[in-house]
Amino acid sequence: MAVRIRLKKMGRRHRPFFRICAMDQRAPRDGRVLEELGTYDPMVPQTDARAVLNGERIAHWISVGAQPTEKVAVLIKKYGLEGTHLEKQRAAMQELARGRRRPDILEAAPAKPTRRDKKKEAAAEAAAVEAEIAAEELAETPTEVETPAEETAAETPVETAESPAEEATEEKPTDE
Repeated sequence: MAVRIRLKKMGRRHRPFFRICAMDQRAPRDGRVLEELGTYDPMVPQTDARAVLNGERIAHWISVGAQPTEKVAVLIKKYGLEGTHLEKQRAAMQELARGRRRPDILEAAPAKPTRRDKKKEAAAEAAAVEAEIAAEELAETPTEVETPAEETAAETPVETAESPAEEATEEKPTDE
């Protein structure tokens, strides 16, 4: 039986994901596997973090005669036991572990205003314009000369009527 190390397609439409597997070469692409040796996710934004391989098991299968496909051979060369991109892969994996967004970039870049923020800003600006117009109108109208409180009290006659509570009790009809 001839063994090939190749990609087995998983995932869904427009979102591919591959497992790197040791398979019988006569098996279909997504068929039965002998052993899973790693993964390859082409949708990961960090190029060097896309492939994760089990280098010891790949070395074992190659030692017993398994042949990798062209794409898998490139991945093994870069990310295998003695890969050329191992340091870059470690750095990319740490970057992904910290989160997809870097905090230093988030601090430097201002957030995009949302529709709600724009509406609030427009309402605040309209209120400021209205306040300005009202202040200008107030400044244009002549102010009346106010009289002191003592003069106003002397001019108005003081009513000496009884309190409303007493009037209400006197006018009440009785049921006799």
